[in-house]
Amino acid sequence: MKTPNTLLAATGTTIFTVMSALAAEHRSINLGQGFPDTDGPEDVLRAAADALFDGRNQYPPMTGVPELRQAVAAANARFYGLTVDPASEVVVTSGATEAITACLMALLDPGDEVVLIEPLYDTYLPVVRLLGAVPKLVRLTPPRWELPRAALAAAFGPRTKALLLNTPMNPTGKVFTAAELAFIAELLQKNDAYAVCDEVYEHLTYDGWRHIPLMTLPGLRERCLRIGSAGKTFSLTGWKVGYATVPAALGPLVAKAHQNLTFTTPPNLQRAVAVGLAKDDAYFAGLAADLAARRDRLSAGLAALGMGVLPTMGSYFVTADYAPLGFDGDDVAFCRHITEHAGVTAIPLSAFYATEAPRHHARFAFCKRPEVLDEAVARLARHFGAASQDASGRGRALTGTG
Repeated sequence: MKTPNTLLAATGTTIFTVMSALAAEHRSINLGQGFPDTDGPEDVLRAAADALFDGRNQYPPMTGVPELRQAVAAANARFYGLTVDPASEVVVTSGATEAITACLMALLDPGDEVVLIEPLYDTYLPVVRLLGAVPKLVRLTPPRWELPRAALAAAFGPRTKALLLNTPMNPTGKVFTAAELAFIAELLQKNDAYAVCDEVYEHLTYDGWRHIPLMTLPGLRERCLRIGSAGKTFSLTGWKVGYATVPAALGPLVAKAHQNLTFTTPPNLQRAVAVGLAKDDAYFAGLAADLAARRDRLSAGLAALGMGVLPTMGSYFVTADYAPLGFDGDDVAFCRHITEHAGVTAIPLSAFYATEAPRHHARFAFCKRPEVLDEAVARLARHFGAASQDASGRGRALTGTG
């Protein structure tokens, strides 16, 4: 028989699915996949339930129900001072991953080059390659994750069509600075390129850090496609409601891509998300403050175990260097080991790199109830406290073979 699609055949199952299945098998606390363990705001849930009975359950408009497109436009103006036409510059999608794919489809022809910044969300590379485009990778390194400006500039060339930018960044927790964004903006204009901006954690920033959409910078309004997520903003990840704010000239192309992916998104969920986006400032500030407290709780617990915990300015995640624990194995072995033997699951940082990556870092999600975070730390403390002592009471190195 003829060979099926070789790119998909060579693409592994997402690490989040693999580790979540392993967590379920071992009844492990899942700090791997980034989803909260409580539901979102009650008024948003009630709006979705009520909308099921309002007689509008057939196909909604392809680009989204008017209520949600208007709410997205209003949120752009409210939070960032952006003037957006809800009719021509907003496309609602079935999740942010679909929005990213649709935006890339709208921009890329086979052979075009796309600049990607590692570590990166694991769907970026497969989608770029499936579209026949060529990824040009630029690497950030721990612990500071600073933008390597010379390397980024060198990645741009005559065939560069777009940059895919994630800020606040998964998995690093980095929020790109105003100076870094200004440098990126200069490169985009100099090279006549677009930016697809994955901003799903836009409202989840901490310690005074503020998210700045690249679209707000001078000269970038017509070059940027900005993506948001109801799942992250309202702790309703299973709803899979995303939205792209795009230049009017690109709106029809993003809509055509969406048409050929999912066509539309459940109308009751869309109307409920519109209710959520209209919530007062206290909701958004409270969400960030609550998550910052959970970040601090988990970070302190991991640090008390001896791990090197990296700073997190945004997102759901902290990255920790487990080398001080004495574990003799790479990050994949470490994450399997703690799932199977400690009952806590994390994601190996190498999953976010295309090639050789830092070998002793793991990503932990802190978007869980405080008591769950405490129990996870307690389990790790019990395991590594016991495992680091042999029968004679002397310390020994842990191995990644068990």
